[in-house]
Amino acid sequence: MSTLDVVNDAAVVAKRNLIKIKRVPDLLVFTTLSPIMFVLLFAYVFGGAIDPSGGGAAYREFLIAGIFAQTVVFGATNTGAGLAEDVKKGIIDRFRSLPMAPSAVLTGRTLSDVVNNVIVLVVMSITGLLVGWRINTGPLEALWGFVLLLIFAYAVSWIMAWLGLLIPSPEVINNASFIVIFPLTFVANTFVPLDTLPGPLRVFAEWNPVSSVTQAARELFGNPDPNPAATASGAWSLQHPQLYTLIWAVAVVAVFAPLASAQYRRAASR
Repeated sequence: MSTLDVVNDAAVVAKRNLIKIKRVPDLLVFTTLSPIMFVLLFAYVFGGAIDPSGGGAAYREFLIAGIFAQTVVFGATNTGAGLAEDVKKGIIDRFRSLPMAPSAVLTGRTLSDVVNNVIVLVVMSITGLLVGWRINTGPLEALWGFVLLLIFAYAVSWIMAWLGLLIPSPEVINNASFIVIFPLTFVANTFVPLDTLPGPLRVFAEWNPVSSVTQAARELFGNPDPNPAATASGAWSLQHPQLYTLIWAVAVVAVFAPLASAQYRRAASR
């Protein structure tokens, strides 16, 4: 099978998943409502306490990139839940009976979730602008900031794809993902400066890839930290957040894409 055939098959699977969102709009509605709630909650409930001098205005600029990072990571769980549901309903077995590339199912699934994340980021950006967030850099830098967030989310989707095929139950995969992703996104610089964390947690947060993608987005959007002295870090990961994020993304895809493909063959053969 040629590369063009694989691309076409992946596009067909991606289209199938996007049509599902159109037919079940509740999936998109609740995916976007959650980050909007986080923006409003942190901006207006905690913003004044964390940044009392500016009434929370500076904190809102600091916050939005963290909300972006958290949302795209949580959005990657849709990959695992969707594949788990397909395995449970026998759709994966139907795919295997068709003359299509096996890799197209996973590639199409992960790409469709990138499109879903684009929609969510647009909605969140509008919400951020309404609460006072601004992009203070050029359009190319800002665009690269959004692309970097999507690259990171795409890499996490492959982890979720592997888990979704390993644990073919949508309910279980959602709970299992939450247990791992929730602390990963909170033990980072997403919502609070690093100096608020105790020693061991601060070291973990400095090398947490969620911190690096958040830091990279803040720099590319031109969002200053409310207290630069408090958020400064000498860790290489946060001194070079864009490179560190890309290294993580490439490494995750290189490891989990083959694992997910192997698990796909095993899951579909049951």
